[in-house]
Amino acid sequence: MSGETATSAITHTHYRRFDRADRILHGCLMFSFLGLAFTGLPLLFSHEVWAARLARLFGGFDAAGTIHRLCAVVMISVFVTHLSRLARRLFGQKDLSILWGPSSMVPQPADFFELIGHLRWFIGLGPQPKFDHFTYWEKFDYWAVFWGMGIIGGSGLVLWFPEVFAHLLPGWVFNIAMLIHGEEALLAVGFIFTIHFFNGHLRPEKFPMDSVIFTGRVTVDEMEEERPAELERLTRAGRIDEYVSASAPSWVYRVGRSVGAVAVTLGLIMVALILFAVLR
Repeated sequence: MSGETATSAITHTHYRRFDRADRILHGCLMFSFLGLAFTGLPLLFSHEVWAARLARLFGGFDAAGTIHRLCAVVMISVFVTHLSRLARRLFGQKDLSILWGPSSMVPQPADFFELIGHLRWFIGLGPQPKFDHFTYWEKFDYWAVFWGMGIIGGSGLVLWFPEVFAHLLPGWVFNIAMLIHGEEALLAVGFIFTIHFFNGHLRPEKFPMDSVIFTGRVTVDEMEEERPAELERLTRAGRIDEYVSASAPSWVYRVGRSVGAVAVTLGLIMVALILFAVLR
């Protein structure tokens, strides 16, 4: 977030975008993912000099494996908690808006047309689309992580408890689980530390940091510029006041920017190490 935007974010009216549970879950997800990446990739690239040095920072490969499993417990807990929240909304509260509509993460025809419109805008052939609560690239990010957590988590549990799963699965499944776990994890790290970081923080209008996932709030200017369709929809429905929020304490912005900057820096370093190992 630019200095001017950061200043306005502290002094002007905001709209609520993420609740406290969303922010806590994302924080746990972020820290566990970083822990998994920095303890798992040294095992995957154990033949590399940098991998051995990185593993020593955690106390060696055995200690890195233990930390990796602890981080896996946190990430699986986040995934289960997220699923339980969705189930409570869908089955307990009968909230069908999570399946369809502007506040749903389910891909819809409008997302395809917004993608085409956005591509046309990039090359100067049309106006910028008016986005609502979730954009097509945010849905792409979400489902990429959702898919990855199921595949990587499932294969990781098979490898973590081989004696248990050996009673249920044939032996060749473990070889496939080993391959899937490593390759899918490598894909996830590459995606999160490049595409997701660019979408969330490094694109020009957000560089160098978007604090929304830490504060849960966006400014009036951000709402008008980035999600005009949502602003118009809520205003027409007479619900916009439900989302008006005071700014977060200044220390939240400072902590968020600091934590985010460290995460982005570590992620880009990891991408560089991966490219070094793969391309040399």
